[in-house]
Amino acid sequence: MEKLNVTTLDTLLSTYGPSGNEEAVRELIKSEIKDYVDELHVDALGNLIARKKGQGKKIMLAGHMDQIGLMVTYIDKEGFMRFTNVGGISPTISLSQRVVFENGTIGVIGSEHLESLKDLKLDKMYIDIGANSKQEAEELVNIGDVCGYFEPPVIDDQKVISPSLDDRIGCYIMMETIKNLKDSVNDLFFVFTVQEELGLRGAKTAAYRVEPDIGIAYDVTMTGDTPKARTMALKMGEGFAIKAKDNSMISHPGLKNYLIEEAKKQEVDYQIEVLEFGGTDSGAIHLSKEGVPSSVLSIPTRYIHSTCEMVSVKDVLGAINYSTKLLSTDFNF
Repeated sequence: MEKLNVTTLDTLLSTYGPSGNEEAVRELIKSEIKDYVDELHVDALGNLIARKKGQGKKIMLAGHMDQIGLMVTYIDKEGFMRFTNVGGISPTISLSQRVVFENGTIGVIGSEHLESLKDLKLDKMYIDIGANSKQEAEELVNIGDVCGYFEPPVIDDQKVISPSLDDRIGCYIMMETIKNLKDSVNDLFFVFTVQEELGLRGAKTAAYRVEPDIGIAYDVTMTGDTPKARTMALKMGEGFAIKAKDNSMISHPGLKNYLIEEAKKQEVDYQIEVLEFGGTDSGAIHLSKEGVPSSVLSIPTRYIHSTCEMVSVKDVLGAINYSTKLLSTDFNF
């Protein structure tokens, strides 16, 4: 079996990049793909648009660089910091977890004394960076500063575990696909988007600029394969998923069926995704201007929006190989 580029993936997963603070991630991706594309552009919102020129249909591939985070709203006299969420933060998942700020300052999320965990809310929680006073804390962190979960990635032959797989794994698949593609009959725009976790913002502006004929997002999706999980026909390790529906879109029937037929031709493992909540960049792409036929290739992921998001190496490699062949074909549907 082929292997992941562990060095690249580890660095990508470890790079600071909460929503609205994607600069370091963008620079890393630029350095990795600059020799494999014909054009690179950073738009006003911060999206990285990488083009591989072709004469066929204009296809926009999107994966978001940002991850969920926390923003400091108040620092008390003892140096403890209150915060608000930047994206979908769970209080119970966040309690006692480590976080890191852009300047490398590391803290721990704690909470006030509570009689029951049922009472745990974000407004009962704080970040502790070990400061002894407000003045000492403000030498390192200020109001409006953003942090993200801090845990080193775990990568082996079977799985990847990291806080930022949503959606650095989508970015990684796109990066590796770019490197694998030799020539394309299509005009390909690989867009590494910003602020997806805050409402698909980067994809909206990028799609308006690119004006694609077809849109495909790469993102994570939930699974139904853990004990007493919510009923869902997706399992980690049984192939990437082709989306039928989520809360932001219904996949274009022709494009969805085309993606399925291509998977059958390639004889690769795939699953069909019906997500009853959430959305992806394709939710914004498909509504751009006069409308864009769109769908999503998803990686089944356990423990989404936690410090230990988990994916199967097999699913990731399958998505890369499938995408490389898919994007070398003329889309007829």
